[in-house]
Amino acid sequence: MNILLFGISNVGKTTTGRLLADRLGYKFYDMDEEVKSCLHITLEEFVNTVWPYERDKIRGKILENLVPRPENKVIAVTPMYYSRWFHKYLQRDDVLAVELQDAPEHIFSRLVFSDENDQVYKEDKYRDAHASHYLGEIKKDITYYRKAFSKITNKLNIDGDSPEKVVERLMKQFNLQPYSLSGK
Repeated sequence: MNILLFGISNVGKTTTGRLLADRLGYKFYDMDEEVKSCLHITLEEFVNTVWPYERDKIRGKILENLVPRPENKVIAVTPMYYSRWFHKYLQRDDVLAVELQDAPEHIFSRLVFSDENDQVYKEDKYRDAHASHYLGEIKKDITYYRKAFSKITNKLNIDGDSPEKVVERLMKQFNLQPYSLSGK
């Protein structure tokens, strides 16, 4: 089984995906980490030196390598505008694709920053001082990816819930059961 979590940046794909994979006994993959590992560059370099279409093509190739692996997995999929690189997985029986959604204000509250070496840090004072700018950018992202994500029929509105609660809701909504080697 492949569970693909889609959504805009900072919606909670990675945190939710890690917790969900742990809860189900699945392997977890983060698209950003896979990009860094495959290309041996930082995300900063990737975003600033590779054209958007090529970035999505590279991410599509990474999905192409991950999905067929014979293991149960959860994949946090970096936002991809060009759905041609992921739409073939949406109809597969062994794939559950879910778009995680949330209100801009909730996404803003989870906003973190990273430096040129992809080291994540939280800068609440700076973020809060520039709230209108970042809320505007989040709203633009929601609008920008709406068309690409429209092909994903399973949606889950996080509604500001904690990642633990989101995992519970995912498991209940999609009847997900922990993996057992014994088949029980």
